[in-house]
Amino acid sequence: MYGNAKTASARAPVTVPHLLGMKARGEKIVALTAYDASFATQLDNAGIDVALVGDSLGMVVQGQSSTLPVTLDEMVYHTAAVARGLHLALLIADLPFMSYRNPDAAAISSARLLAQGGAAMVKLEGAGHVLEVIRYLDEREVPVCAHLGLTPQSVHKLGGYRVQGKGKSEAERLLADAVAVEQAGADLLVLECVPAALAKRITDALRIPVIGIGAGVDCDGQILVLYDMLGITPGKRPRFSKDFLLQNGTIETALKAYAKAVRAGEFPASEHSF
Repeated sequence: MYGNAKTASARAPVTVPHLLGMKARGEKIVALTAYDASFATQLDNAGIDVALVGDSLGMVVQGQSSTLPVTLDEMVYHTAAVARGLHLALLIADLPFMSYRNPDAAAISSARLLAQGGAAMVKLEGAGHVLEVIRYLDEREVPVCAHLGLTPQSVHKLGGYRVQGKGKSEAERLLADAVAVEQAGADLLVLECVPAALAKRITDALRIPVIGIGAGVDCDGQILVLYDMLGITPGKRPRFSKDFLLQNGTIETALKAYAKAVRAGEFPASEHSF
């Protein structure tokens, strides 16, 4: 179905309503991170539905120990680079640490990512006071992707990169937060590093699509850090990722294998889940 630039050009660009329709039809959403124009073109040619310019670039591109040092200027730069190579996948950009500390700051930051960077949606982490920010952006027609579970910008508060929602009370709070971000106006939810059974409960409870990363196979879609799924991230690979390049030989075939595995419900397998 997705073989080359010619077939890719025949596809319609992915939109926010399109993703809602995919959930309603039970079609898996395939997402990956991207940080430059060349990889963006590869994602389009492989039929990837969503490209996320993640602040993970701080770790996998810049060599930082966390996502916290990434600036808004850097996010705008990388988002614009991806936008130049991307024409079909929905482009989401992360709002970096403290750039959405209040509604006014979030509006200014989002405006730059959409107007200068070319993003179609912004992503932010957490619930609580962030619900006010989501409502503010939604009222101003800015599409928002929420992010719950393991939220990397809260790594110091969480005490490290750990699975979230393991206990009963923690699980119920996470479910309540997921419902709250949807009610506040989020159009999409990324759920990271939570038990698969809890992720299924959350996915079933929400109208908006839920994209998992380390959250089991029952989410509406999956996302991985591009460099993790190509096996080129230095150091230990996260348990929830898989090196698709290892057995597929080329970046093109690895991306298509990942997309096929997600759509078939073959990835993530039990060994990639909690």
